[in-house]
Amino acid sequence: MKKSLFVFFLCLMSFASTNAQTSTSNTKTTVASPDSNVNFRLYQTNNRWTFLKLDTRTGVIMHVQYSTDSDAMQYELNSMPLAEGEDAKSGRFFLYPTENTFNFILLDQVDGRVWQVQWNIDKNKRGIWRIY
Repeated sequence: MKKSLFVFFLCLMSFASTNAQTSTSNTKTTVASPDSNVNFRLYQTNNRWTFLKLDTRTGVIMHVQYSTDSDAMQYELNSMPLAEGEDAKSGRFFLYPTENTFNFILLDQVDGRVWQVQWNIDKNKRGIWRIY
């Protein structure tokens, strides 16, 4: 009986070790706040230094890059609000990650419009584009 338990635990530890070694990302997974009344959400990218800050009322997105030295910065991916005035309500917009490191899908949860969001350090490779 003891031998059977030992073999079982040995197999279990071997399986856990194998799964830990096949992990492809060293980035922590963050979970968005369940509170739908927040004005801003911070979304983690697969780049350890980069987050996307979404204004959930207007759909405006900022690229946020933190740093251990003086290279921290923020810049807009889209400067034009996608909802304004009384239409700009907390929780209206939400970002969904894709398998592409640089791309997210932005959803207007009120009317169903969607955009492809692409972040990049290079200004010519970033922006948002409506998906029709």
